[in-house]
Amino acid sequence: MRVDGRDNTQIRNVKFTRNYIKHAKGSVLVEFGDTKVLVCASVEEGKPKWMPKDEKSGWLTAEYSLLPASTNTRCQRERTKLSGRTQEIQRLIGRSLRACIDLEKLGERTITIDADVLQADGGTRVASICGGFVALSDLIKNLISDGLLLENPIIEPIGAISAGICDGETMVDLCYAEDSQAQVDSNIVLTKSGKIIEFQTTAEGDPFTKEQMDEIFYLAKKSISKIIELY
Repeated sequence: MRVDGRDNTQIRNVKFTRNYIKHAKGSVLVEFGDTKVLVCASVEEGKPKWMPKDEKSGWLTAEYSLLPASTNTRCQRERTKLSGRTQEIQRLIGRSLRACIDLEKLGERTITIDADVLQADGGTRVASICGGFVALSDLIKNLISDGLLLENPIIEPIGAISAGICDGETMVDLCYAEDSQAQVDSNIVLTKSGKIIEFQTTAEGDPFTKEQMDEIFYLAKKSISKIIELY
């Protein structure tokens, strides 16, 4: 039995509260158990300056932050320099969501996904990705409704989940108490059809086997399918 009473294959209670912010074209409060992340999607006309002038596609980027009271001890705001962890998570969110959208159909626009962790209890990056897709979907619907887009550029839904091996047992959706002592730590991002966008799996202690890796993927795929059903 796990620390919160779940079995190894069971995800925490997952909840999406859409339209959480009045002024955002797409916003959602996503909850994975005690982990709570506010995700907003906004759009600007024009593409990034680094993109070639003759390129007619748009771009999607992401920003991620832990609010000071989101963890057990107050964390400092990253005002001038981002930590390596924050940069890694921002890139993960951005490339995961870019994988599910046709940037040419988006046109010369820039979408920004902002993920602010209100309360952290493990799995903040995967919660941010799932919330990011929901916020992105609502933003796109608003653009179509406003006549700014003629067709939906989203290719298919994506979802994400954490997994790992704790005390020799494979389990999904690790809370902080489990994640902090896991021998193997994994973050998986898949499309609804099961295609792999990201499969980050790292041995924190002893190496793991191919069979254990397959089990992680199998449990993650089932869990992500359940999450996508909640969108």
